[in-house]
Amino acid sequence: MAAVAEGLETESAAVEDAARDAADAVDAGLGVPPLLAGNRLSLDLYPRGCHRLLHLCAQQVPQLLEVEFLQLSSHEDPWLLEATLARLPWSLPRLRSLVLKGGQRRNALGACLQGSLTTLPASLSGLTHLAHLDLSFNSLETLPACVPQMCGLSALLLSHNCLSELPEALGALPALTFLAVTHNRLETLPTALWSLSTLQRLDLSENLLDTLPPEIGGLSSLAELNLASNRLQSLPTSLAGLRSLRLLVLHSNLLASVPASLARLPLLTRLDLRDNQLRDVPPELLDAPFVRLQGNPLGRAPPAPHSPPGTPVVPEMPRLLLTSDVDSFPVTPQGCSVTLACGVRLQFPAGATATPVTIRYRLWLPEPRLVPLGPHDSLLSGVLELQPHGVAFLQEVGLWLLFVPPRARRCREVVVRTLSDNSWSDLETHLEEEAPKRLWARCQVPHFSWFLVVSRPVSNTCLVPPEGTLLCSSGHPGVKVTFPPGATEEPRHVHMQVVHVGSRGLPALLEEPEAAASPLLCLTQSGPPSFLQPVTVQLPLPPGITGLSLDRSRLHLLYRAPPAAAWDDITAQVALELTHLYARFQVTRFSWYWLWYTTATCVGGLARKAWERLRLHRVNLIALQRRRDPEQVLLQCLPRNKVDATLRRLLERYRGPEPSDTVDMFEGEKFFAAFEGGIDVDAGRPDCVEGRLRFVFYSHLRNVKEVYVTTALDRKAQAVRGQVSFYRGEVPEEVPEEAEAARQKKGMDTLWMATLPIKLPRLRGSEGPGHGASLSLAPLNLGDAETGFLTQSNLLTVAGRLGPDWPAVALHLGMPYRELQRIRHEFRDDLDGQIRHMLFSWAERQAGRPGAVGLLVQALEQSDRQDVAEEVQAILELGRRKYQEGIQRTSLAPGDLGPPGPSALQSPEPAQA
Repeated sequence: MAAVAEGLETESAAVEDAARDAADAVDAGLGVPPLLAGNRLSLDLYPRGCHRLLHLCAQQVPQLLEVEFLQLSSHEDPWLLEATLARLPWSLPRLRSLVLKGGQRRNALGACLQGSLTTLPASLSGLTHLAHLDLSFNSLETLPACVPQMCGLSALLLSHNCLSELPEALGALPALTFLAVTHNRLETLPTALWSLSTLQRLDLSENLLDTLPPEIGGLSSLAELNLASNRLQSLPTSLAGLRSLRLLVLHSNLLASVPASLARLPLLTRLDLRDNQLRDVPPELLDAPFVRLQGNPLGRAPPAPHSPPGTPVVPEMPRLLLTSDVDSFPVTPQGCSVTLACGVRLQFPAGATATPVTIRYRLWLPEPRLVPLGPHDSLLSGVLELQPHGVAFLQEVGLWLLFVPPRARRCREVVVRTLSDNSWSDLETHLEEEAPKRLWARCQVPHFSWFLVVSRPVSNTCLVPPEGTLLCSSGHPGVKVTFPPGATEEPRHVHMQVVHVGSRGLPALLEEPEAAASPLLCLTQSGPPSFLQPVTVQLPLPPGITGLSLDRSRLHLLYRAPPAAAWDDITAQVALELTHLYARFQVTRFSWYWLWYTTATCVGGLARKAWERLRLHRVNLIALQRRRDPEQVLLQCLPRNKVDATLRRLLERYRGPEPSDTVDMFEGEKFFAAFEGGIDVDAGRPDCVEGRLRFVFYSHLRNVKEVYVTTALDRKAQAVRGQVSFYRGEVPEEVPEEAEAARQKKGMDTLWMATLPIKLPRLRGSEGPGHGASLSLAPLNLGDAETGFLTQSNLLTVAGRLGPDWPAVALHLGMPYRELQRIRHEFRDDLDGQIRHMLFSWAERQAGRPGAVGLLVQALEQSDRQDVAEEVQAILELGRRKYQEGIQRTSLAPGDLGPPGPSALQSPEPAQA
């Protein structure tokens, strides 16, 4: 019975993907679904699953008498659900497993929604063969009375319900080996629970338990006990009587002490005591390798419960809110909570540092040499650097990074990635919602380095012991790897990643309607490259294909060994074992595996094209000019599905040609824009090389730049008609002046992507560039050499970004309201003229004064224009860096003036406007 319960958690859930493809094949509910294979019936993913089952029962389909495994969704009408369940004892008399779960529907954050089930009909107690009952993700407030009457039950799953108590009748289940009641509202436990001598696995995590009775020591067969995330303050000494216990999880409670006798449990292999209030741990546990104690205030004196008169009051933990002109802050042993201007939060617990330390931070633009991305990863944030690097904290520091969640989230997860010892690793990450389209990625960090947020395919990792084990994918339950005993002499870590493959692209690529492919499986390991015994890999058959109807000559198993990009057909080299839903094969080395079903013969080359297409993003390039200031040009690379919405938003202030044709780009691919035909761009920009703008494409970040263009041609005689061309790769030393030749030979010259026209209109009368007829743009001296200057071109860029927010910025700069009214009247038909006049008249008055640039940044922040403030800070950072480099070149200052980056990487460019 226990084997049935354990196998169902992976095997029955694997039917999900195939059910979606087979749903259309059900003939209006009048026949037996194709997924009724042998003794299994899965209707949880079918629409109107209860209607279908009632119809089958009414038709008295003979195959129903053989069904032993049934899955139904509880997202149904409660009355209909109860009527359907009442028929089961007569229609499915041999039923051994009933999965009646919610969770098939999700909210905006991807969390599972609970089903409508609140009770069960009493007639279900007549299921005399039932051994496995899963009622997870429902709305149960009390345990249905029929459940304790199912005497043959060996596995009972009640997680994610609303249970506040369990009945004493639960002790009447003599065969129960597995009980899961996680994520409920339990405050107490029934006495009869401790009489279940057959119970082997008990999960009571995520409840409200504050004590455990001494009778818990009576669970003589218990091997796994999970009490995480409760309110336990102490543990009974009777836990030492659980002589079969292998796993004890107690993290995230309020424990102040633990019994030393836990160290003497003979079979205990893991004791998790993280995030409690432990200040003193018995030496036997402190030195044990299987004990985890992070997040406890070890060695710290407890606070006095009642402070006598005259005792100084301990101050509350400070809270710091930093503006963009501050790049460092102090942290004392008292701890603090810090919010950075770049959308980052830090929580330093008390005692994280023994002495005061100064923390420095910087936000970098992502660069391929800095950002570590796998073939199917997507970057969701910039790169945050926190210094000092590598200094370990006494308590882990909480880190929150803000990001916009990706739209496609099926079989994907979000993780925070960090650099440690010149290698990148993923941190345990939790998501918290700030707004409907903004999330926090929260993690705990032991020391500071570089951090970023990444979306990746769901990954699973396990430690393979010499005794063997089973690794299943949490994103695709049908994918699993079985390690037999003796596969390895020493324990080794195995990493599994499964990539979802859409069902539309492959038939179009192969021009074959029936072509299909399984999920893409990547397996890696630590230690020796080969296993001592063959390892069994299971993959689902391609969608729409079953083992009973497929043509084996069309089934291909493909293999890829990085760094090679080629896919090899190894079907003839392995023995494929086919079941109704799966294909199994054995390997001794790990790599990438992919099942294809096609009539094509040379599958390897087609698989390489399909794999590249999985990683490509369809994008369009746009080049727009401001309506009131044609010298201001906006360049942007947009995913194809966002082009229309973006243009509708921009065309009120900009105009320009239609977007480019659709082009394909990889995540992290470099490209650049070159202005041609007499158009030039400000070469002082930090992202500009020889007049060409550098870009790096990241599908979930804003790939946009606004530049101020000029021309050396005479615009008083006629308009200047130029263009901007986009090319792939790094900025080369020479770019063709005209892109016409590149367009004509696009098949041979794959660097060129698109060319869009740029027109600078003819100037009339004494009008100069930027409509400067009524505004003198005198040379500026805003700032100083050490902190960085703002040039005329820089201020023009800032003016082009302010828009209707300029009056708020002017008031925060200290300009009187009467002057604002005068500017509005003088430039009443020219919004850009109003902004420029305000900004340059203020700048001329501030020329030579210290702190002027800081005042501008502060005014932008106070006006809720953090985006522009960050761009100004980035320009100043570039100026400071060039100033420091100049000092070093002339030997005016020895040594390194800034903290070094990671030794394995070149220093990236800082984030710029």
